[in-house]
Amino acid sequence: MRTRISLSAALLLAAAPCAAQTAAHPSTPSVSAHPAREIVLDGKLDEAVWATPEPATGFRQQQPNEGQPAQRTEVRFAYDESALYVGARMYDSLGAAGVQSQLTRRDQSVESDYIQLVFDTYHDHAGRTVLQVNPSGVKYDAGQASPNADPSWDPVWNVQTRIDSAGWTAEMRIPWSQLRFTSAVEQTWGLQILRYVQRLNESSLWSFYGRQESGGPARYGHLAGMRIENRPRGLEIMPYAVARASYVEPTQAGSPFQEPRAYDTRVGADVRALLGSNLTLSATINPDFGQVEQDPAVVNLSAFESYFDEKRPFFVEGSGLLSFGGLNCFTCSNVSGMSLFYSRRIGRRPQGGMPGGYDFQDAPANTRLLGAAKLTGRTAGGWQIGAVEAVTAREVGQVRNLDGTGAETTVEPMTNYLMGRVKRTTAGGSRTWGLIATSVVRRFGDDGEALRTQLPSHAEAVGADWNLYWKNQTYRLMGNVALSNVMGDSMAIRRLQRSSARYFQRPDRDDGGNGVFSDAFDGDATALRGFGGYLRMSKESGPWLWETSANYRSPGFEVNDMAFLTQADYVWMNANLVRNITKPTNWYRSLWISGGVQQQYNFDGDRTDLQIHQFTGWDLPNYWNLGLYAHVRPEVNADRMTWGGPVVRRASSWFVGPSVETDGRKRFVFSLNPGFGATSAGGVHTELNGSVRVKPATNVQISFGPSYTHDRNPTQFVNRFADPHATNFMGQRAVFAELNQHVVSMNTRVNWTFSPTLTLELFAQPFIATGQYSDYKEFVRPRTVQTRDFTPQELTVAQTDANGRPSSYRLDTDGNPATDEGFRFAENSFNVRSLRGNAVLRWEYRPGSTLFFVWQQQRSGESPYGEFNFGRDASAVFRSHADNVFVIKATYWIGG
Repeated sequence: MRTRISLSAALLLAAAPCAAQTAAHPSTPSVSAHPAREIVLDGKLDEAVWATPEPATGFRQQQPNEGQPAQRTEVRFAYDESALYVGARMYDSLGAAGVQSQLTRRDQSVESDYIQLVFDTYHDHAGRTVLQVNPSGVKYDAGQASPNADPSWDPVWNVQTRIDSAGWTAEMRIPWSQLRFTSAVEQTWGLQILRYVQRLNESSLWSFYGRQESGGPARYGHLAGMRIENRPRGLEIMPYAVARASYVEPTQAGSPFQEPRAYDTRVGADVRALLGSNLTLSATINPDFGQVEQDPAVVNLSAFESYFDEKRPFFVEGSGLLSFGGLNCFTCSNVSGMSLFYSRRIGRRPQGGMPGGYDFQDAPANTRLLGAAKLTGRTAGGWQIGAVEAVTAREVGQVRNLDGTGAETTVEPMTNYLMGRVKRTTAGGSRTWGLIATSVVRRFGDDGEALRTQLPSHAEAVGADWNLYWKNQTYRLMGNVALSNVMGDSMAIRRLQRSSARYFQRPDRDDGGNGVFSDAFDGDATALRGFGGYLRMSKESGPWLWETSANYRSPGFEVNDMAFLTQADYVWMNANLVRNITKPTNWYRSLWISGGVQQQYNFDGDRTDLQIHQFTGWDLPNYWNLGLYAHVRPEVNADRMTWGGPVVRRASSWFVGPSVETDGRKRFVFSLNPGFGATSAGGVHTELNGSVRVKPATNVQISFGPSYTHDRNPTQFVNRFADPHATNFMGQRAVFAELNQHVVSMNTRVNWTFSPTLTLELFAQPFIATGQYSDYKEFVRPRTVQTRDFTPQELTVAQTDANGRPSSYRLDTDGNPATDEGFRFAENSFNVRSLRGNAVLRWEYRPGSTLFFVWQQQRSGESPYGEFNFGRDASAVFRSHADNVFVIKATYWIGG
């Protein structure tokens, strides 16, 4: 049954079922319209208006005792011409003694009691607008009618809470100007209410559905009867000012471009305008992201780019509506979903190279973002809309000699980024369809001709996606398709053809063609075109679940100008069967057992992956969680191990990863996630990942995340040469080595919350990575796993460093030094150390307005040796020079 909560003074509505789904909540409340002066926001709920309406009650447990009555909860609603009001009474059987709270910063995960309201404001059974509060008044908000409930959305709303002898209360005021809904005067919204009781680990729902059922807006109840005759104004302006002081040691002694001390200030603004009640136009002018946390340190020895999450507020907010593609699986690994928009491409590190032969150089670390605008919301016809337009500046690098001579070179052209996204949900939330288009246009200018041969002139992509449910959301068909087009100078396209995403130059690659879609190396080509897609069919509800899916990218698919793509030229397939047990026993509270298989082929028909896997997850009666993941991979072809050379074989392997996590409600919480694996070629993988969370007080949380990884890879790629003597490898000689690698890191965080509006956050990551190369070798022929080590006569030390360590090697390919000079390659053993950290004091001194005090520090060092010595390397981290940056940033929210 569905219950309608009336907000009309005289209207009582009986329970009415939703056409799309059925759910259960027995209450039949009504609520009065009222003038704002009747409510004083203090959490007491002692105003007459809160005694008038019938509350939403009848909550039922989803956990731990599914379907059973929950702790008593009463939620009432009222409204006036400017805002929606919520009065919530959360009773506790132990009274005030049973209430557990925690003081954290807004939008952080809370380990405490809370009440959560979820509105489907367009009543299309698709969107989610989430408002949540705990007994300490800590707010969490997400969504803005977005299907993915985007947590970056930070509306300006007010709430007061109070703990008393009966439990706790929350009194909220949510301005209409902060919400998005249809233009109709009479409003009907979908509504879900969730309550969590920390001491009982009890999650309860007003509109109940079971743990083996699919949830979401299609199962919400209704909030009806609101009359909103005056639309909100919705104009918000947030100017900012920043002062920065940098104390960074010059990397080039005597450089005219680097100063040990630098000071600067800047101003800018974010503007948000409500276009009607449905669309929001946001713009940022001269943006600054000085309070953004630094990326973690990594050492990447693969041919593929490392991925980092977007952290800049302007691009994070509303990202749920802009998202496209994605990939779902019950169990899978080493696969990526479709990506057509990766906002970190906007303002990326300049891609052009600097000229050599100069004593000093100065290259920008990032590309300046001149401005950006974003449109999000819905049309009157029900289409969800997202669009982004951004322009980045032309960036110039400088080089200079000691005698004062020098030059400038363009390292990034002025670039325009544009993307548009539309989606529509129909059939009561069971059908969603969407389209996306992206465009990148570069303006090289007369001084950017060198870049024209490196970067495409323009790139476009279009895509469509869908998400279909049927039979009471039991079955699901989701997927997407996309087309890409990149055009530019033939040298720029040649670089893309040779990239690690496709390796068109591979000598044993089947003959393809460059018709509508690109599938062959062509040095004169001025375009690269491809297609990609994803399709998954699954059973999503019940004790038995299953899925089957396919994910593919054609060889010419290329979207890295606007998105993130590491690999094309593959067809990936996956199938899984799941047993989902939610009825508690003496051994577990719930049990999840999944098993399946995945495989992958390239477009030549070579099988490049085969994996049999399983995952088991236990929720124990004491609220500990146990997990076990394992997979086995037989020997398969490897079309990328030689970095553009012929196909070889990847050795068979296995991996086991158990995990354990203690009850997260306790003051001390521990988790351990080790992993162990090996290959038939002698490779070994060991990882130990853990975390410790300590909560010395309800407003302080300290976490430590130690990590250690050891890999011994007997076939780490080193270099590849054209060699006429390598007849078994079609004139290509690929050099490999055994790499013995150790990585140690510790993510440390301290969150100290003085009040819901004043917080201090500390983060530090010491990082050590070493890698020792030895036993240089080659594969004996293509399509085999067999290798042979180079003999001392073939491989000799060509050069040593000041400490007598080899710095380069000479490989004499025919064993006769008199016939040629051989090939030389560097000795790449490494020792990399760093310490990255930042401290952020954040004060929301008035609603929507914030003051940041930021300190960032980085220490780094490296050495040309690869042996691992933790004591030596750890002390070296703290002996490195500290670079410090101090930032003060103030924002001021102006809005109605």
